[in-house]
Amino acid sequence: MSPTRPANRPAAPYGPTRRLTTAQALIAFLARQYTERDGRRQRLISATWGIFGHGNVAGIGQALLEAGHAGDPAAPGHRMPFLQGRSEQAMVHAAVGYARQSGRLSAHAVTTSIGPGATNLVTGAALATVNRLPVLLLPGDTFATRPADPVLQQLEVPYAGDVSVNDCLRPVSRYFDRITRPEALIPAALQAVRVLADPVETGAVTLALPQDVQAEAYDWPEEFFAERDWHVRRPAPDTAELEAAVRAIRSARRPLIVAGGGVRHSAAEETLAAFTAATRIPVASTQAGKGALRHDHPADVGGIGHTGTATADELARTADLVIGVGTRFTDFTTASGTLFSNPAVRFLHLNIAASDAHKLAARPLVADARAGLEALTAALAGRGYRVDPAYETEYTGAKEAWEEKVEASFATPVPTARPTQTQVLGLLDALVTEDDILINAAGSLPGDLHRLWRTRSRDQYHVEYGYSCMGYEIPAAIGVLLAEAARGARSRDHRPVWALVGDGTYLMNPTETVTAVQENLPLKLVILQNHGYASIGGLSEAVGAERFGTAYRHRDADGGFTGPPLPVDLAANAASLGMRVLRAATVDELGKALAEARDAEGPTCVYVETETPDTVSGPPPAQAWWDVPVAETASRPAAARAREEYDRQAASRRRHL
Repeated sequence: MSPTRPANRPAAPYGPTRRLTTAQALIAFLARQYTERDGRRQRLISATWGIFGHGNVAGIGQALLEAGHAGDPAAPGHRMPFLQGRSEQAMVHAAVGYARQSGRLSAHAVTTSIGPGATNLVTGAALATVNRLPVLLLPGDTFATRPADPVLQQLEVPYAGDVSVNDCLRPVSRYFDRITRPEALIPAALQAVRVLADPVETGAVTLALPQDVQAEAYDWPEEFFAERDWHVRRPAPDTAELEAAVRAIRSARRPLIVAGGGVRHSAAEETLAAFTAATRIPVASTQAGKGALRHDHPADVGGIGHTGTATADELARTADLVIGVGTRFTDFTTASGTLFSNPAVRFLHLNIAASDAHKLAARPLVADARAGLEALTAALAGRGYRVDPAYETEYTGAKEAWEEKVEASFATPVPTARPTQTQVLGLLDALVTEDDILINAAGSLPGDLHRLWRTRSRDQYHVEYGYSCMGYEIPAAIGVLLAEAARGARSRDHRPVWALVGDGTYLMNPTETVTAVQENLPLKLVILQNHGYASIGGLSEAVGAERFGTAYRHRDADGGFTGPPLPVDLAANAASLGMRVLRAATVDELGKALAEARDAEGPTCVYVETETPDTVSGPPPAQAWWDVPVAETASRPAAARAREEYDRQAASRRRHL
């Protein structure tokens, strides 16, 4: 206890007390928090990731040592497992992957030191909050008592003495508090877990912990350490909203469902399938919602929006009622406001968050996705609603035509040739079963996957595209593997988990391959070497920037980057981090390497240089527009031409008020 502080008084009004440091009390509290939904109970915070420094080693670090090795002798189930990370951002990504695979019902905490360790959390926190996925952040903070000012890594703000670098986390956190007194932890910790367990409010939650407060002892009420169950609600729709929704559906002639991530978070896939079986309404999916129906379900018409299928996007253009289920309707889904072009189109949004349910001037149906779909199915039963058979024939025929394009993209007619990116996906498509999980987040792969991938199970498709963060894939795959292990599977029974990354993404954040090696997790890492930013290169060309600064090449005589490819060996890098590496130079070699990696019991990397699809069938082009502003004036012809196209596309934008 700091000599500058008054002695702690026993918390007599609360009954018996226990003397612990603030850090010890926090870890003991977290180990006793549970979520419950549909009768299933699980730990809310099942493990803590950490990298230690002077801001957390003596507080949270010491508490985790005790909680992981000794725990509470009277309650051995309340230990707090520790996971060692290499990058603070990556630790958050791993926690997000774990939370998503756990259905948002279980999460991880992440602790860091002050200074760079804390600010490195910001990107991961933004990703968690944008995607509505729970993660608890426990960054160290500067001294509350200010025995020396400034201390190492402290940010000095002349106009505010109570600001630290942790304030960077405020706008990307759903709840933020700085614990400047031990007793302040009690209400803050309760609020933190409330937000984490709330499907409407969840995201990154930050408790900033001054390093002196972490180590300070206090007489904590035993009630603080009681087991608590946080019930995850399934709110049913309001009766009036439900009746209005039923009327809107019954009057629709060309309805289209847009399934988002809320379908998965609610575990509403079977309910959605039952609803479509009754109504025959087609289902398009966002990136987060892909897998809401299996790819071979008659009503599934694939991805929607800029990276969607021709089938889904054409249905969207002619739809008279768009039924959003658990989606935020981002610009990729709406094609920047150009996709839903029927003058008569109306929107019905089923969403647990009222703020999302009212988007696009929609008729809201505020409810849990499963509860809402069940209510709609029951309300429509017996009223004779089903789409016109001609409409059903139309979209099933269009789906068959699109599948021919998928087959052409996946085809590998020359086994000795270097594969294109879509051919890599085709080889995986031929190999995987419903057990496999694919993880991706950035580059050109999300577009190819959204348009082409044939999803076989509700959780096979794990593409983070809310924040589209390079470097997410490897740590997220570790989080997914840990979530699967938490379900009780033996190590050799792990589901195959694939992290698909381009060379740009790999260079952003390869560090957690060391964690996969340390934990002996059977991560299957596929590195596609295309010598640059393929996605942004294509976008750059489309907007008149001529692929400037997007290739990984030596400089040319004019100072540009059009020289030979850089002699970077990413396979050797992965091997140096402890992974087993399989190199593949041809289509035939790649097929064998992928099969070998799938059967591997330890972390394995498949490395392949991909060919540009100039001479073979590549992916179908974008089926809808995406607004990236183009220079209004420019001296270079490419930019001038791009601006003409931009003005043409932007003219079709429609604001749904």
